[in-house]
Amino acid sequence: MNDAWRNYRSAPPIGTQVLRASEIGRNQSRCVSVESDNGRFPLVMVRDAEGQLHAWVNACPHQYLPLDGRGDNILSRDGDLLICTSHQATFRVDTGEGISGPAQGEALEPVPVMEDADGWLVIGA
Repeated sequence: MNDAWRNYRSAPPIGTQVLRASEIGRNQSRCVSVESDNGRFPLVMVRDAEGQLHAWVNACPHQYLPLDGRGDNILSRDGDLLICTSHQATFRVDTGEGISGPAQGEALEPVPVMEDADGWLVIGA
């Protein structure tokens, strides 16, 4: 996994709690600001139809605006794509690859998130 997310000044430390795993169901997305001593870190998480969790820095590589900057509806109806609300750039949920719009050929930056023994989604190693 690419560790570019760690270059953000506000990157949270490993183990930082994000939210309860039960708060994001299949074919759902959540955009959150992860709070830590480093500041607020923009994160978008998606649980796909199979239940696999994917997490990305919530910044469209086109202009580094948050994907949900102009509204909460960033997941395609089939749950396979994330859509930037500012410029309609689309990204594959499973890889973060930009497949259309102004960010085509670019990619979202992955962030390792895992579920801990207490049912929290936490920033992973």
